Amino acid sequence: MTKRCAIGALIAALSLPPASADSLRVKFGVLRQTHSSETLSILDLPAEDDTLAGALVGAEDDNTTGRFTGQSFAAADAKLAPGEDAVAAATRLVDEGASLLIVDLPAEELLRVSDALKPRGALLFNVSAPDDSLREESCRANVIHVAPTRSMLADGLAQYLVWKQWRRWLLIKGSHPADERLAAAYRASAKKFGARIVDERVYVDTEGGRRSDSGSVQTQRLIPPLTQNAPAYDVLIAADESEVFGEYLPYRSFDPRPVAGSGGLRPASWDAAHEQWGATQLQNRFFRQFRRGMNARDHQAWIAARMIGEATTRIGSAEPTALRGFLTGPEFSIAAFKGVRLSVRPWNQQLRQPILLTDGRMTVSVSPQEGFLHQTTELDTLGVDKPETKCRLQ
Repeated sequence: MTKRCAIGALIAALSLPPASADSLRVKFGVLRQTHSSETLSILDLPAEDDTLAGALVGAEDDNTTGRFTGQSFAAADAKLAPGEDAVAAATRLVDEGASLLIVDLPAEELLRVSDALKPRGALLFNVSAPDDSLREESCRANVIHVAPTRSMLADGLAQYLVWKQWRRWLLIKGSHPADERLAAAYRASAKKFGARIVDERVYVDTEGGRRSDSGSVQTQRLIPPLTQNAPAYDVLIAADESEVFGEYLPYRSFDPRPVAGSGGLRPASWDAAHEQWGATQLQNRFFRQFRRGMNARDHQAWIAARMIGEATTRIGSAEPTALRGFLTGPEFSIAAFKGVRLSVRPWNQQLRQPILLTDGRMTVSVSPQEGFLHQTTELDTLGVDKPETKCRLQ
């Protein structure tokens, strides 16, 4: 946070009504999965405190304001063991007084938890599942979506590529269902912004070791034939959500072309290298506490915790229904070190946000790009807009 922002936050806190004699104690749960260690790069191995770390920093920031307003915030961790039932763990959190849950689960499990907790009046914050269906035909009124959708990520990258006049794409997708869903998002983005996919190819996962001693030799032989004899293209787009081949594509394709998507230039909600708009302050605090970089799940959990803190401060209550009403209303916005204040789309409860384009070393650009206009906010050029939504909140 910059000095000016820090002073502004202090002034805002001091302008709030005096705290009552009875302190409001807010406990929110962090329901999270164990992430696979089968990553292409050793640098991407998930930490034991993945997601939780961001929520803890968010709770600390909430308590900074809470000292002036008579409110305190605490995170309760619930990391699922392999095979453990997510609904049972979520129910325990609610029984222990955490009716606000920061949830890091796949789409199917998130829906199970959402439906099971609906009678309990709990409010969930989705900080990892990118599925558009969760915000559209399968949307739930008790879920606020902090993580961006696949369509938001794909649109963010597409805007930059079109701005660069790299309109001809060679799309290579993985062989898993999640890879096809990501490929579908890139097809929709190409159509939306006037790019053209000149050819599609599939990288078949043979279930081999992803970091074997012979891996570099094998990929050096496999990638060139996969990308050979393609129609003329400007950029190679990788749709590899399963993390099987995307990072292998740069410098190995048959033609010397830039790589984007799941390798090379990647769209993300956050990256450990991001330092604009005062982000260095947050990055440094996180690193000092956890001795690692802040990843996207950490940042999304941090935002969720800050949303809880901001809403509670403004309405003087942590009751889930009241909190949801404020978060989806016109008066809510929150800063997240991304250049603009973020707000929630009331029609599907998705957090509006810029998309970072990063090469893993620095932020190359940020979407929405200049020239992509919208009648309400340029942030709504990313992802499904209100006229196209299929969401009927229930």
